[in-house]
Amino acid sequence: MHLGALSAALAFVWWGLFPLYFRIVAGTAPGEVLAHRIVWCLLFLAGVLTLRRQWAWLPQAMCQPKVLAAFTASALLIAANWLTYIWSVSNDHVIDASLGYFITPLFNVLLGYTLLHERPRRVQWVALGVATLGVVWLTVQTGKLPWIALVLGITFACYGLLRKVAVLGPLEGLTLETIVLGPLALAALAFWARQGTGTFPSAELATNVWLIALGPITAVPLLMFAAGARSLSMTTLGLLQYIGPTIQLAVGVWVFNEPFTPARLIGFACIWLALLIYTLDSWRVSRLAPTSA
Repeated sequence: MHLGALSAALAFVWWGLFPLYFRIVAGTAPGEVLAHRIVWCLLFLAGVLTLRRQWAWLPQAMCQPKVLAAFTASALLIAANWLTYIWSVSNDHVIDASLGYFITPLFNVLLGYTLLHERPRRVQWVALGVATLGVVWLTVQTGKLPWIALVLGITFACYGLLRKVAVLGPLEGLTLETIVLGPLALAALAFWARQGTGTFPSAELATNVWLIALGPITAVPLLMFAAGARSLSMTTLGLLQYIGPTIQLAVGVWVFNEPFTPARLIGFACIWLALLIYTLDSWRVSRLAPTSA
């Protein structure tokens, strides 16, 4: 298999299996899990950058207000995304979380239209319309908006948009984001430890290991994804990205036994149909582009 495709595919498989990991640390509050994820991820990235002697970019980035503002915004978005995802897994909403990542590509199209003044093709508008019908159906069936899916889809799409126009590479950008979030995470962990409500350090060695391992568990798939994305077309990357939410959905249904009623299936079917329309159109355009050139 192409090395880039293998790297990206493994990253999406890794993300798809995340619910299994977060269930292991389910005894820790979602906010504390997020704080540990940030702190240990920062330490892991610092070790990687030190080994690679790759710190020269940081002073320049810290002296540019626009760069700091952009990465502060992306850091807050990814933190909101992570917290919502951790909470959803801890509270038996893995299927809802998978829906959020299924609809992220469609939010990308919408953001491109509203913020970047891109012109979606007619087929893409059709895909958005079908997906909207799916969300409306799920809302009617449950009596409330599928807010978990919407928050995850919107925050990750907005995060992707900011990283798309970012001036730093994947490793440097992720490090700067965790530097921005690091003081808040450390302060929160110190407060919980002082109040005696935190779970770290724990008397159980396994709990400490699971929480510390959140650092590499978070950073490694992001770096694998970045490495793969550099050598793949957007169409190929778009197809691979459905691996993650598909695995999440399977874990939610067959491992955690979350309810997946026929009525709910109809809403998901609309989303899947929209993604099929969107993907086939993207594949068709990618095939025509070399011929036109």
